[in-house]
Amino acid sequence: MPFFARPEYLIVVAIIVLFLMTVRVCNQYQRAVVFFLGRYSRTSGPGLYFMLPFLEWRTLVDVRTTTTAVEQQETITKDNVPVKINAVIWRRVTAPKDSLIEVANVEDAVTQAAVTALRATIGQHTLDDVLKDQDSVAAQLAKRLDAITEPWGVKVEQVQMKNIEIPPSMQRAMAQEAEALREKRSRLIKAEAEREAAQLLKEAADIIASSPGSLELRRMQMLTEVGAEQNTMTIVMMPSEFVTLAGALARNALAK
Repeated sequence: MPFFARPEYLIVVAIIVLFLMTVRVCNQYQRAVVFFLGRYSRTSGPGLYFMLPFLEWRTLVDVRTTTTAVEQQETITKDNVPVKINAVIWRRVTAPKDSLIEVANVEDAVTQAAVTALRATIGQHTLDDVLKDQDSVAAQLAKRLDAITEPWGVKVEQVQMKNIEIPPSMQRAMAQEAEALREKRSRLIKAEAEREAAQLLKEAADIIASSPGSLELRRMQMLTEVGAEQNTMTIVMMPSEFVTLAGALARNALAK
C-alpha cells in the first residue's frame, strides 16, 4: 500500500489541514468580526486567532481614520442667505461589531447623516458667523454628527468646511460694506490726527505766549529755512509789539 494511502497518515493529514483552516490572521489596522452559525460570536485581532471551520466565518473591518467628502450642499443661513458648502469628515470605527451589524453601509450612512447635520447646523447661524467663525461652526457640526454616528460604532474626529460660496449679489454687498468700513476708519484716523495736531499747536501757542522771546527765535528760524531754499520770496518783518498793540486795541474796542 502506498505511503499516502495508509489510513493513519490520511487522518494525520486531515487533522493538519483542519488545524490550518482554524488559523486566521488580520493586520494591525483590522478587526475580525466572527459569526457562529450566523450569530455574532466575538471580535478578534489584530494578529493570530482561531476559528471553527465550516461553523464560523468572519468579516474584516478597517479601524483606521478615513475621510468622507460631503458633496456641495445648498442651504439657507439663519438670516435667510443661500450658501453652498462643501465639507470633509474625518471618522474612525471604534466598535467594529456595531459598524457591521447596526447599519448596512456605514460609509453611506455617515455621508447622509453629514448632509442633514450640515443643513441643520448652518440654519442655526448667520452668514457672518459661518464666514468669520468657521472653526466653531465646524465643531458644532462634528458634535451633532458624532451623536448620530455613535450607535453605529463610528467616532467623528473632525469636520472641516472646505469651500463656502455665496451669491454674487451678496458678494457685491459685502464688498461695498467693507469699502464703507475702510472709508469710515480712514476718516476717523484723519480726524484724530487733526485733533492731535490742533492740541499740539495750542500747546505751542501757549508756550510762545508765555515767553515773548521765543516768538522772535521762531521768526529767525523761519528766515533761516526760507533762505536755505534759495527762492525769491520777500519777507517783511513786523515787530511783535505791533501784534500786542493790535490785540490791546481790539479788546478796548470790544469793551466800549
